[in-house]
Amino acid sequence: MLTSRTFVKRTRAGAVVKVVREHYLRDDIACGAAACRLCPRAAPGAASAPGLEARPGGAASSLCPGPHFLLPDTNLLLHQVSAAGAAEGRRASALGEARHCSGPERAPCGGSGLPAPCLLIPVGAGSRVGSGVALEGRVWQRSAGLVPPIDILEDPVIKNVIVLQTVLQEVRNRSAPVYKRIRDVIQNPEKHFYSFTNEHHRDTYIEQKRGETSNDRNDRAIRVAVKWYNEHLEKIEDEEKIQVIFLTNDRINKEKALEEGITAYTCEEYIKSLTANPELVDRLACVSDEGKEIEGGKIIFPEHIPLSKLQQGIKSGIYLQGTYRANRENYLEATVWVHGDAEENKEIIIQGLKHLNRAIHEDVVAVELLAKDEWVAPSSVVLQDDGQNEENIENEEEKENILKTSINKDMLRPTGRVVGIIKRNWRPYCGMLSKSQIKEARRHLFTPADRRIPRIRIETRQADALEGQRIIVAIDGWPRNSRYPNGHFVKNLGSAGDKETETEVLLLEHDVPHQAFSQAVLSFLPKMPWSITEEDMKHREDLRHLNVCSVDPPGCTDIDDALHCREIGNGNLEVGVHIADVSHFIRPGNALDEESVKRGTTVYLCEKRIDMVPELLSSNLCSLRSNVDRLAFSCIWEMNHKAEILKTRFTKSIINSRASLTYAEAQMRIDSVTMNDDITTSLRGLNKLAKILKKKRIDNGALTLASPEVRFHMDSETHDPIDLQTKELKETNSMVEEFMLLANISVAQKIYDEFPEFALLRKHPAPPPSNYDILNLEIKTDSAKALAESLDKAESPTFPYLNTLLRILTTRCMMQAVYFCSGMDNDFHHYGLASPIYTHFTSPIRRYADIIVHRLLAVAIGADSTYPDLTDKHKLAEMCKNLNYRHKMAQYAQRASVAFHTQLFFKTKGVVNEDAYILFVRKNAIVVLIPKYGLEGTVFFEEKDKPTPKLEYNSEVPSLTVEDTTLCVFDKVKVNVMLDDSNIQHQKMRMVLVEPKVRHKILRTILSFSNVKKSSFGKIEI
Repeated sequence: MLTSRTFVKRTRAGAVVKVVREHYLRDDIACGAAACRLCPRAAPGAASAPGLEARPGGAASSLCPGPHFLLPDTNLLLHQVSAAGAAEGRRASALGEARHCSGPERAPCGGSGLPAPCLLIPVGAGSRVGSGVALEGRVWQRSAGLVPPIDILEDPVIKNVIVLQTVLQEVRNRSAPVYKRIRDVIQNPEKHFYSFTNEHHRDTYIEQKRGETSNDRNDRAIRVAVKWYNEHLEKIEDEEKIQVIFLTNDRINKEKALEEGITAYTCEEYIKSLTANPELVDRLACVSDEGKEIEGGKIIFPEHIPLSKLQQGIKSGIYLQGTYRANRENYLEATVWVHGDAEENKEIIIQGLKHLNRAIHEDVVAVELLAKDEWVAPSSVVLQDDGQNEENIENEEEKENILKTSINKDMLRPTGRVVGIIKRNWRPYCGMLSKSQIKEARRHLFTPADRRIPRIRIETRQADALEGQRIIVAIDGWPRNSRYPNGHFVKNLGSAGDKETETEVLLLEHDVPHQAFSQAVLSFLPKMPWSITEEDMKHREDLRHLNVCSVDPPGCTDIDDALHCREIGNGNLEVGVHIADVSHFIRPGNALDEESVKRGTTVYLCEKRIDMVPELLSSNLCSLRSNVDRLAFSCIWEMNHKAEILKTRFTKSIINSRASLTYAEAQMRIDSVTMNDDITTSLRGLNKLAKILKKKRIDNGALTLASPEVRFHMDSETHDPIDLQTKELKETNSMVEEFMLLANISVAQKIYDEFPEFALLRKHPAPPPSNYDILNLEIKTDSAKALAESLDKAESPTFPYLNTLLRILTTRCMMQAVYFCSGMDNDFHHYGLASPIYTHFTSPIRRYADIIVHRLLAVAIGADSTYPDLTDKHKLAEMCKNLNYRHKMAQYAQRASVAFHTQLFFKTKGVVNEDAYILFVRKNAIVVLIPKYGLEGTVFFEEKDKPTPKLEYNSEVPSLTVEDTTLCVFDKVKVNVMLDDSNIQHQKMRMVLVEPKVRHKILRTILSFSNVKKSSFGKIEI
């Protein structure tokens, strides 16, 4: 049967056109029930999709004791689900702006009654630059950032579910991650989910009525399908009739279903009827935006201004829109980074509970600036929310008064208050349950591992079982009369302190994709045994005769790069950097390529590596191991002995590395007086040139910074850390670095010359002058060269570590280096390297950006063909956003891993006495660094239930006088270090100040390893 669908749409030019589409209806679409003999059967031998059971199994329901199938609407799939599996969504929400659509019962956008407010993200162009607020004419799609939890439907207990085509289409339009998860469940034969194409079935298809919204039409289509199913199953000759139960969280839709004689329940009603599975109740989400309000609770927070008024206010300049960043050290303070290009009021301080107004870290918020006489300075007080009374507001007010102490007027900053939420950026949170002290209580507080996230109030019957476990919780809403947001339990990860559990937590907290590679991805790997073919030799140069070698850290298996240096006939030198040709194995657009770009980077933890590409490539076929033929992409220079480049060429190649050396082994060869073989001669030539290249870079203004990096020595059996040392860098580290930098610069110039609009480059923005405020020093920051010269002069014969301390602190003033598309930006400069152009070419095994650069370079030299996405600057720009996000989160995960293993190291050490230096002085604390271990901690001078010592803070020096002892920045102190595991959620290093002694006081240093500052460990990768 053929029908047609007619609608009108407006073109880009503004014209209104009528569109008529043919729509085919059929009567041979099966219902999916195994017991049905009325529907047509699949042809013999044809693959059939998993269907509904003949006798529906699953959990017994007190509401529906008879056999039944479930049919959920879009509302339920999109709303009644946790953010587990929100890795993609979390990333998506981090990349765009969003807004709510309002409505008392349901979203006005087409759909099955999604409770308001729903979350939308803009797609395409059309917003006013600077404000970040969407204007008319912009297309919106539902954000994956609040990926609703379909985990209840994914539970093994829930079986025999009918998913309508109407519902699937709406879910696909609103949330790609949820859609993918539903499709995966449908494909699972053990779940017995069935996808019914009701939009093409003659008896279930309906036309949209005049004046009927798309939302209402889809609701009606779902009810029609439920009714048809029940009538259809009535015809099956069986002793016990099978019923179809309609599940919806939309009040209006449920009322209409009941009026039409359809059995309908909310998800909560049905789940609570599964008496044998009470644990599922804990995973129900609150369906209202603000969550369940506390009965009779006092109003704590101001009401959020509606979005429509916020938009008008932002457009007129009354409000400012920005990203909310909570303070890790002070839970009553936050910063809002304002969107747009304006330099004025770029960073706004928010202080006090009411001014924070229920915003959560990374939310996009609207802020109202306070009058100048109400402006404050960034707080120097360290405050942590460790109280047990969740509604003790008086205590919060006392703490807020601590912030409002007199301060130098020159330190005042623009200050504001949050007046509305433009986009919630919630995600699943890992942490632990803080069990209520009330016996048999069902309401408890959940404490997230990330101190920037407030505690979350959840209801659970499993408190005894969950105590001492790492769990995942999702936020449902934050009512005005609750000190904390409401949420629900999602998943138990395992025992706190267990290495596997803690590693899982840090990977989840930092959104690192770490699932096993799917069969679809693995199917695109080369079949083993693999060898180089005649086809592979096309467009390649055979360089197997060269004395190539690699130099890497010990234990490295993913060898990206190798080098060679030899003298040529004219007396000059030929120097080559040879990079693994990963792009030969990963072709554009296939599942392997899509998985690689999603991961973005390899993540190196202390004990394991989360690969960007499957191990067959990373540690075998792409790795430039010694004595095997490997495909490479080579950058070859002709240089004179002054390291001046005379010629540069690029070629796809085949190499055979003569040696895979560690930095120490390479250094030993260079220093040896007896070794003079070809590899050693090559290394000495490379080292000599590298020293010249480094001097030239530094003379041009490149920065040499420092960061306390550490290396663990692991027990071979237990894999626990048995020794901890700061990394020692050798000349060979610098040698390899110099040639990698040179190759990256050479390739950047080449691809930009060939593709000025589509080159993927990397820049390092110059830090704003305010970034250097933390140094409290007179230092020249006009340019990288001026800064470098200032640092070089900062030497003290009596304090040799001073220069290193300054370089560590200066590193923290730097901006993050980022990838960008050349056609979307005009500032290419790399501040740290003092280079006008730069990219990443040398690590394609572990960085996806390098794969794109390889593809661009291959096209530039005629070694490969292009494809549409490679020359689409908008798609490249979006890809760069993802790569920047993935790179940042990988760095944070690596630092968290170092922190956790440092904690394991000190677990068996007892008390250790070490030297430390004061990095920062606060009003009630000092921050110290222990160079030997690269550890940083905060020394608190106020302890709970203990007398507070006399404290005098001087912001101008800065210094802190405790009783009669004055402590200043860079002072050397001595501390005793030990592990405090009394709080299993946040195990800490406890340090006692030994020198200088403070009269009558014991000072403790608390270092919270579960909350490592983003600048605490690791080096900014340039």
